[in-house]
Amino acid sequence: MLSIRMELPCCCLLLLSCLQSLSAHADFFTSTGQMTDLLYTEKDLVTSLKDYIRAEESKLEQIKRWAEKLDSLTVTATQDPEGFLGHPVNAFKLVKRLNTEWGDLESLVLRDTTGGFISNLTIQRQHFPNDEDQTGAAKALIRLQDTYRLDANTISTGNLPGVKYKSHMTAEDCFELGKIAYSDADYYHTELWMAQALKQLDEGEESTLDKVTVIDYLSYAIYQQGEMERAMEYTKRLIELDPEHPRGKSNLKYFEFQLEKQKKAAEEEKKKQKKSKKAFSLIPEREKYEMLCRGEGIKMTPRRQSRLFCRYYDNNRNPSLLLAPVKQQDEWDRPYIVRYLDIISDAEIERIKQLAKPRLRRATISNPITGVLETASYRISKSAWLTEYDDPMIEMINNRIEGVTGLEMDTAEELQKDEPDAFKELGTGNRIATCLFYMSDVAAGGATVFPDVGAAVWPQKGTAVFWYNLFASGEGDYSTRHAACPVLVGNKWVSNKWIHERGQEWRRPCGLSESE
Repeated sequence: MLSIRMELPCCCLLLLSCLQSLSAHADFFTSTGQMTDLLYTEKDLVTSLKDYIRAEESKLEQIKRWAEKLDSLTVTATQDPEGFLGHPVNAFKLVKRLNTEWGDLESLVLRDTTGGFISNLTIQRQHFPNDEDQTGAAKALIRLQDTYRLDANTISTGNLPGVKYKSHMTAEDCFELGKIAYSDADYYHTELWMAQALKQLDEGEESTLDKVTVIDYLSYAIYQQGEMERAMEYTKRLIELDPEHPRGKSNLKYFEFQLEKQKKAAEEEKKKQKKSKKAFSLIPEREKYEMLCRGEGIKMTPRRQSRLFCRYYDNNRNPSLLLAPVKQQDEWDRPYIVRYLDIISDAEIERIKQLAKPRLRRATISNPITGVLETASYRISKSAWLTEYDDPMIEMINNRIEGVTGLEMDTAEELQKDEPDAFKELGTGNRIATCLFYMSDVAAGGATVFPDVGAAVWPQKGTAVFWYNLFASGEGDYSTRHAACPVLVGNKWVSNKWIHERGQEWRRPCGLSESE
């Protein structure tokens, strides 16, 4: 019947966050909503650890008191052993101590107080993230770095826009990011993060990390990018720190040879290329997308902006809206995108989250070659599908969508289909329109962007944006192709309602031309 789709990208992270196809476990890095459970798990483990520490301290305190008592006793006794043992009580107590009490002390020392903590840790570990989650979280952070053009130092010091809980990265954290980039032969990001790790070590940060190891990675990453002179300088520093390094001297000779070759080639062809500004329409789509995510390149002139309005809207006197029309504002003119304000309440949002959270699964895409649904490194949201049978409130929201859009909801998508040809199986035609509910504010990032027209729509809790994916003729409106920007700081909850062609024949009559 009817459904509302919930998608929760990461965050960031992490923030966060944007990261790779994982195993069948929870894929923690793709969902901040599920990562919150890990915080409570860690809190429980800390409580258990503190209990263990208290038990160990209590045991050590007993042993300490015993040692202090015997230390005083043995000092006195050994000054005059015969005289001390001449007292029958002392003789009895010595025998008793050695026969009984030292055995009790041995039992105390051997008493294992780790049981509760280790047992709890073993139980909780089965719910821990794995290596693939860690790799995924690292790649998400690198993707945020690229999309929002953040330098490594900004991320490492935690100086992100809108951040509430500032967090610093250690040199080891930076080194880990560099290693993950290195394993993907991504030498550009290897250099950025190894350089940041080295910078923090040079500034005196206490760390078990070895500068030589960092410089070894750094010089090789720079060499792979063709910058022989810089690679050579770092290699010289490596040799100063470790003259016996197994690769240092041989690498230096090789870099010197390659540098000479570069200089000869540069002398033969010495042309300086000047950067020129490109027209927005000529910029590669990926670059357009990232520009829009940063709030750059938006193609809305002041004249067009002046034609956008807000209004109270009753959808041609729809009975459900006569007494309480909705607040509607224009977001974009071509394609026409509108936003409905205060269209969903906080209570409804929390109920949807409550229903969806246990069902969240990694979002998939259709492989363009095989048609098989699969996860993708660039799509790291999680989604769940809810129908009106799950909760009466879902039916209320569906009716609200029908009221403001004027479109039939009976043919809207119900379930998430695992079949590649899901539309054919539904038998309801293509997706004629999209209604996207924003169920959280986002501190930074998380826009929905339309690269073909230079449009960006930003999350605003309690609102919904609506647009038609098809012209009235039934032809696809490719200007509505859109993508979600990664969340830089915060969480993003959205709910999608995809409305299909079937049943709209009298509600949105067919146009006479393709673009009508």
